[in-house]
Amino acid sequence: ATRRLKMSERAQQQLDLHFPGYPAEWLWRRKTNDGLTTLPRTLPLVMQAVDAQSKGQPAGHALFCLWARSPDHPLVTIENPATFASEAGFSGERAVDTWRRRMKRLRELNLIQSKAGPAGDFHFVLLLNPNVEMEWMRVSGLVQDGLYGRFLDRLIEVGGYGELEMIRVRWQEARAAQEATQLPAGTTGTAGDVGAGQASKVPALPPGAPDGSTPVPNGAGE
Repeated sequence: ATRRLKMSERAQQQLDLHFPGYPAEWLWRRKTNDGLTTLPRTLPLVMQAVDAQSKGQPAGHALFCLWARSPDHPLVTIENPATFASEAGFSGERAVDTWRRRMKRLRELNLIQSKAGPAGDFHFVLLLNPNVEMEWMRVSGLVQDGLYGRFLDRLIEVGGYGELEMIRVRWQEARAAQEATQLPAGTTGTAGDVGAGQASKVPALPPGAPDGSTPVPNGAGE
């Protein structure tokens, strides 16, 4: 049987054809070069959605800088906000303040969660799944059809559509539980969700409002 070539193998064939013998020193390969992390392939589209919802103060590049600084782990520790502000393109006396405003917008859009520490309000930053958060923005009316359609095409292409299916089911379960118990939208789940003693630690869906301030999006899972 003929084996289907992997994406990297197809790219190598094209490289050999169009750029034969190109000096290796000019090429960056993740298996041989240092300084890598793992990024969601849909991130450029998510950044566009973020910028569209933060006009005048686009926060998409600040999100990219967080992912680029992540230790291949969703938790990023920010000990020097000035470094992150500089990498996000901000300079001057108010660079850190400008960066913090972008971070607040990312938090409002549920792309990150944060905890205060020695370096300020954003000392500990939790990077949330941008695919799931894109879906949350969609059902919240914050993403236009054209961009969402391109996002779906790309997500299906990279094999990540199941993430949306899982969060839609979770939203349906959360809404059913809220209706059954007549709890206000945003209340945390029951002990049966994650085991006794852990229920209070599980945020209502979508993540970003463990205090109940964000309701389950209308239409989620429909």
